[in-house]
Amino acid sequence: MLLIALLLAAVPAPAEILKNLHTTVRQGGVVISRDGKQVAWVTQVQTPDGPSWDESIIQVRDESGKLKRITATGKDQKPCDEGDLEFSADGQWLAFLSDAARPHQPQLYTANLKTGEVKQQTWADGHIAKPRFSPDGRFIAVLYMEGALDVLGPLRATPRQTGVVGETPVEQRIAIVLFDNTGTLRPISPKDLYVYEYGWRPDGQGFVATAAHGSGDDNWWIAKLYFIARGGEAQVIYEPKLQLCEPAFSPDGKSIAFIEGLMSDQGSNGGDLFVMPAAGGKPRNLTPGYRGSPSTLRWLDAGNLLVGMQIEGDSAFARVSLGSEKPAVLWRGPFSLSVGRAISLAIAGDGKTTAAVRESFNAPPEVVMGPIGNWKPITQVNAALKSPAGEARSLTWKSDKLDVQGWLLSPAVKPASGKAPMVVIVHGGPAAAVRPSWSEAALLLASQGYYVFEPNPRGSFGQGEAFTEGNVKDFGYGDLRDILGGVDAALAAAPIDPERVGIYGHSYGGYMVMWAVTQTGRFHAAVASAGLSNWQSYYGQNQIDQWMLPYFGKSVYEDPAIYRRSSPIEFIQRVHTPTLVLHGERDAEVPLPQGQEFWHALKALGVETQFVVYEGEGHRIRKPANARDHAERLVGWFDKHLTPPPAKAVQ
Repeated sequence: MLLIALLLAAVPAPAEILKNLHTTVRQGGVVISRDGKQVAWVTQVQTPDGPSWDESIIQVRDESGKLKRITATGKDQKPCDEGDLEFSADGQWLAFLSDAARPHQPQLYTANLKTGEVKQQTWADGHIAKPRFSPDGRFIAVLYMEGALDVLGPLRATPRQTGVVGETPVEQRIAIVLFDNTGTLRPISPKDLYVYEYGWRPDGQGFVATAAHGSGDDNWWIAKLYFIARGGEAQVIYEPKLQLCEPAFSPDGKSIAFIEGLMSDQGSNGGDLFVMPAAGGKPRNLTPGYRGSPSTLRWLDAGNLLVGMQIEGDSAFARVSLGSEKPAVLWRGPFSLSVGRAISLAIAGDGKTTAAVRESFNAPPEVVMGPIGNWKPITQVNAALKSPAGEARSLTWKSDKLDVQGWLLSPAVKPASGKAPMVVIVHGGPAAAVRPSWSEAALLLASQGYYVFEPNPRGSFGQGEAFTEGNVKDFGYGDLRDILGGVDAALAAAPIDPERVGIYGHSYGGYMVMWAVTQTGRFHAAVASAGLSNWQSYYGQNQIDQWMLPYFGKSVYEDPAIYRRSSPIEFIQRVHTPTLVLHGERDAEVPLPQGQEFWHALKALGVETQFVVYEGEGHRIRKPANARDHAERLVGWFDKHLTPPPAKAVQ
């Protein structure tokens, strides 16, 4: 019994681990000047409960290595939300957005990096995003939604809908600002077109863009590739079979590159790399059959691109030449490197000097800089943090003749003898993938004595487009077989108790939790966050239904059977697993009734369950206090159902 007490005492309380993890300083939005001498990034402001989603600051590292803050708030430096950075070509100016003048109303500002002077460039009424200097430096383009401050994207809490709904969609347009501090914001693109991404043509006379007619949140999945002239004329130059992203002109203006593939969320990129003549013509696939998923691209010169990609569970960067047969991998490793969400680097004009935020399961995020594969930290803001988890290793296994990969994270304190419990975490998406990162849920569970297994089943990025399309018209079947095969691989690789395995997931991961407990009794506890229980009702409830058509082939009204066969609610009477259901009150991506329907059924059938709704939250839990509660309930549920009686703690 003394040994049991010592082992239990060695595991810190969840609240203590969370307090430590919430001191993590989150950084992103990294940009580098063309000469490679200056790097800028955005840092989220810390609160007692962790980083704030609504307060951030801008830092610039100059060529001498000194750090300085850039802000629109003047000497008082009051808290506000600042970011969306862009260097001018000569490196003298930094364009950025700030809501210093009015909360939640971003305006465009410019900072003279030589004098320190900051000027407000717009006085707009509406949402502004993604400033980009014109090639000649005379203009700054932005994406602009006039009068639409409550349109914040599907991850945020959805505005309450009253009156006549959906009659006048708000469009996001390309607008330009003459770089002279006059405040004149001139929309360029058509009024009836929602622009998602864009890039200047090298001569400054137009833009390449991904855009679609209709609601912005819902129609990214049917966006087409456009050329939009400076005069406003918009021409479709390519209509993809699937989704597309990252459109960019080559430096000579003769070619356009983009990524096309099955992508379930804007910003979570993956697919094949294509290039086409800027004047029009058939795109050419540069990565057909490649066992990896390109996610970002940067032109190095007129004939070569630097591509960020996921290969199995790793981040990687490759050079792709227009005349080559396959990508030449320059670096691959068990880290996450990004300037935003997808695997990416900020790259200087020499094509060699790069910067990004780097993190892994065992290393907290820091801004790094240097040649590819030889990055050095230029921040030390998280240097005092130590991972509360043990080692991480990549596992591979066979499932239906497929090679599948996942990550197994060991607990910080392993049992002296006997076996430890394990929690499977299923990622969201489904078109996404787990790569090593400073993940709160995984680290927290590992700190409490759990093995944590994070699989990348079919439908994930990392093994090519065919693998990503592997769960089309098959949600819950092949992907669950892959996950269960991964559980077997984890059990063979580590001292894990098969009678103490739980499952957790958010969004698509939450759906897979709900599905798994209707299909198997292998999981002894489950937590479904923002889970989807009924594809048929979901189709009419959510505000982003276009994403479902590539996966199901037809709408629910045309083929209800294909939706029904993958709905957990159809098999609800099979469930015996204690299941905790967590949900944001105003979730647009997976509306609250989905969680309520599953909980209500379990309650009616006598299965142990609990339903927690977070007031005012959307698809992502943003308020620090709610995020802490979410994490503590997650651990508490598994502790209740997977921890054996004290007498069995040590054999």
